[in-house]
Amino acid sequence: MIKPVELDYASSDFQEQLQKLLAWEAVSDKTVQQRVKQIIADIQQRGDQALVDFTCQYDRVSISSMAELTIDESQLSAALERIPQEQRQALETAAGRIRSYHERQVQSSWNYKEDDGTMLGQQVVAMDRVGLYVPGGKASYPSSVLMNAIPAHVAGVKEIIMVVPTPDGVVNDMVLAAAAVAGVKHVFTVGGAQAVAALAYGTETVPKVDKIVGPGNIYVATAKREVFGQVGIDMIAGPSEIMVVCDGKTNPDWIAMDLFSQAEHDEDAQAILVSQDKGFLEQVKESISRLLPTMERRDIISESINNRGILIHVPDMVAACEMVNRIAPEHLELSVDKPEELLKDIRHAGAIFMGRYTAEALGDYCAGPNHVLPTSGTARFSSPLGVYDFQKRSSLIYFSPEGASEMGKVASVLARGESLTAHARSAEYRIKK
Repeated sequence: MIKPVELDYASSDFQEQLQKLLAWEAVSDKTVQQRVKQIIADIQQRGDQALVDFTCQYDRVSISSMAELTIDESQLSAALERIPQEQRQALETAAGRIRSYHERQVQSSWNYKEDDGTMLGQQVVAMDRVGLYVPGGKASYPSSVLMNAIPAHVAGVKEIIMVVPTPDGVVNDMVLAAAAVAGVKHVFTVGGAQAVAALAYGTETVPKVDKIVGPGNIYVATAKREVFGQVGIDMIAGPSEIMVVCDGKTNPDWIAMDLFSQAEHDEDAQAILVSQDKGFLEQVKESISRLLPTMERRDIISESINNRGILIHVPDMVAACEMVNRIAPEHLELSVDKPEELLKDIRHAGAIFMGRYTAEALGDYCAGPNHVLPTSGTARFSSPLGVYDFQKRSSLIYFSPEGASEMGKVASVLARGESLTAHARSAEYRIKK
């Protein structure tokens, strides 16, 4: 039996109940942390050989060298040729839309001159090399390849190193085809904390990167946290989330399936429906029960909905928007007549899907905006992955003699106020007498 938790905004203990249901501890336990530290240390010490050994152990393959874990550009092109034409066309269509959207995010260098000739500005350059982690095992994610690699290419990253585990030696052609479509040229069939360590520190074969992006399991997430500082990372992602705000006028089957679309990711995913219409909430409950047996991943969906699913009754759309900002969901659907009227009151959400026909699933694959989004309430301070995540900014400062003299006086006063005499004298040397 499937039964999401039902909450009423008017209840005296509503906030307490909601907090318990939203709680998610993303930090791995000490056993995982210790194992990850050991794996990272081994990769640092033994390089390629440790990577080969771990891959044999965890992916259940029999190999002896990194050459057997390396996929070159010709193999990626061959995978693109092998997949059905329908899949190739879908990948290329999605890639085109993703590229078009992200091209609008490119930031350019800029500067301006002051009256005395002083020039100030900012230089924007792409990172040299980034690592892309693509999950393997329970499911394959060619869409993740597109969403991570294309913004990096648009930003101007020279080299993308992709890693993807292939348990039992099973290689997914669609993932490799997506790499070809996205312009990835270097792929290693390795995964887990060992792949993250290889990207962070480099081995004889795997180049060291500047930043690691892409989702993974608890070992991957823990390893990304561990190597942060040595390299940049995109985020530490929690379980997938969807929040639907509906006025009760959308087909309840549509809403139930939208909730399923995130619940089927894994048992810890969270699906939340908010409405001011109690009768509609009951209709969606009926749809959930009726449609669940038709789903291939019904066991996962059932556990997700039973453990973390929430139906919230609110008095009005003002309270609904308050709930959105309180929860700061990864995915937000505004399934109402005039979503733009709610938009002005929403401050915290990873991606906002507006209108009854805008299913969150479209955003996962082919809408254009990135599907790598902040989870677990981090939309309060984080943004979707984008071109800006693969660009760096350097400040430009060029003082004219006149500008150096005038600002030297200001710097001198401030530096001496901080008892930093060398700072003060350094500035004072440039002051015109």
